[in-house]
Amino acid sequence: MRVWLPMSDAVERMGGVPVGVDVDVYDGVGPVPGSAGEVEFYVLPYMAGSGPARLMRDLPMLRVGQTLTAGVDDFLPHVPDGVTLCNARGVHDASTAELAVTLMLASLRGVPQFVRGQDRHEWAGRRAESLADKTVLIVGHGSVGGAVERRLGGFECDVLRVARTPRDGVSAISDVADLLPRADVVVLTVPMTSETVGLVDAAFLAAMKDGALLVNVARGPVVETDALVAELRTGRLLAALDVTDPEPLPADHELWTLPGVLISPHVGGNSSAFLPRAMALVADQLRRYVSGMPLRNVITGPY
Repeated sequence: MRVWLPMSDAVERMGGVPVGVDVDVYDGVGPVPGSAGEVEFYVLPYMAGSGPARLMRDLPMLRVGQTLTAGVDDFLPHVPDGVTLCNARGVHDASTAELAVTLMLASLRGVPQFVRGQDRHEWAGRRAESLADKTVLIVGHGSVGGAVERRLGGFECDVLRVARTPRDGVSAISDVADLLPRADVVVLTVPMTSETVGLVDAAFLAAMKDGALLVNVARGPVVETDALVAELRTGRLLAALDVTDPEPLPADHELWTLPGVLISPHVGGNSSAFLPRAMALVADQLRRYVSGMPLRNVITGPY
């Protein structure tokens, strides 16, 4: 059985592959391996755009496409009939949750201003906002959202939760408008689907309380950029954005220079915790596939 892995040292990182598995490397940039007619299990390159996903249609023996991302919006349109798509749910939870909390703290405590002051050799203190005693609304209380909440446990803040599937302690996402006026910080951790594109529109933003902080570690199109820009121009809201729409954010885009905005370049999942967890997942998935066991993280029905 042949598998495509996205990096030359993947087998070493995985601690080997099952007996009978042959490996080729395809990183999404270099030449396509000559085994396109044989590959059954394809681990799609990380953050390589939709090109490697489109290639799935040219792999006649393909049975499994394994992403290294939790979101699969770039991949779903290209999955052929008969191919099982699996995502990397859980792999990025720690990294993304860490960044979400980092963005909250940095924005509230004014870290960007301190960095700019350091560049100017300027000692300029001020009283900033604390995360303590704030109310944080997690929009999308799934795997990543739960990891965010666990990391907020020591910060003496209250947490509200909404998700597509309501349950004990977690409200339906349709109730978000009623919760927004209570939140000092709104964290977006939803997947990008037809239901969440444009979720954060002018009405959503208008419902947020004055001075509230919007943190987006989900996907850029979850937020209507023009509506966010309109609010930020007034200084009524703050924003900390790991993802934007468009992305990459053009150098001349107004978001770069608006007051109260902190931007990181879509690095939520890309920390030192990523590769070991990703390779452990791939190794487990290969063992499952070879032995005929059910695969993990299978994407079924509407995503």
